[in-house]
Amino acid sequence: MLQQTRVAVVVDRYQDFLARFPTIVSLSQALEETVLALWSGLGYYRRARMLHKTAQFVAHHCQGKLPATAAELRALPGIGPYTAAAVASIAYGEQVPVVDGNVERVICRMAGWEAGSGASGRTALRRRIQAMAAELVDPSRPGDWNQAMMELGAVVCLPRHPRCATCPAERDCVTRGEHKTAPRPPMQSCEAAHALSVRSARKRAGKAPRGLASREVLLEQRPKSASVMPGMWELPALRDPKVPEKELRMSVRHSIMRVSYYVRIRTVFEDDVSKLTVRGGRRRWVPLSLTRTMPLTGLTRKVLSRAHLLPAMSLNMIAPARRGADAS
Repeated sequence: MLQQTRVAVVVDRYQDFLARFPTIVSLSQALEETVLALWSGLGYYRRARMLHKTAQFVAHHCQGKLPATAAELRALPGIGPYTAAAVASIAYGEQVPVVDGNVERVICRMAGWEAGSGASGRTALRRRIQAMAAELVDPSRPGDWNQAMMELGAVVCLPRHPRCATCPAERDCVTRGEHKTAPRPPMQSCEAAHALSVRSARKRAGKAPRGLASREVLLEQRPKSASVMPGMWELPALRDPKVPEKELRMSVRHSIMRVSYYVRIRTVFEDDVSKLTVRGGRRRWVPLSLTRTMPLTGLTRKVLSRAHLLPAMSLNMIAPARRGADAS
């Protein structure tokens, strides 16, 4: 969860996730949509899907026990060098370096290395960083060392205006300040518009629904073949992104990877849905009381929350695991 996502955003979601899936086996037996629902809002949903696949692989092929070495961990679905080294060193005490962006910055400044030019130069630099990181790892406490290096880059050796005066490695640092890095690609800006369509829930089994269950919102599922967020649920897209001011329900900013979206949200009545929206996937009227348990896109979750239509999450709202799941 911490890859590409800030700690403040992760903390509560992490606790909810572990409460729902306390073991690898319980995670392996869950439905993918349940896993995605708990991940909703964190972005980069491929991480959740691969975590789910890894749990299934470990449950079926490793007797439910995670491998203890970085080499073995890298053989699992979706686990790369960084995650493998982090788990192996922190959980199992293996003497392997963990190299994330923060550690790269610390090592480059300590050694006086600047960004390499071109793909070959960047590749060569990464190899040098990895080699130096391996030399520096404390063999007696590799997990603590790796966490300390990451923390040093996160809170002291900052990308801009590093706090060199308080750095414990200042005397061994060649750069003592900012170093030349490759320019970051600029953010792209795009416009989008979505419909927020809410209706009264249909009466079922002779009982009138109450509270948030008395209203339903129209959601659309992204195709499984979509390159971004496949299978996630979102608000239908409007045909015309230029929403008249008097029809504007809200506008929000939302970033996905290197794209910053300016999103207009328009209230659309049920009878006008077909006329004003573009159908892009399977649609469904969902009771508002159930939206928390669905794998919503981050934008949809943001809009429903700002419209005060998203119920509070509780563990007993989360979809149960498959029958026979290990919930211990």
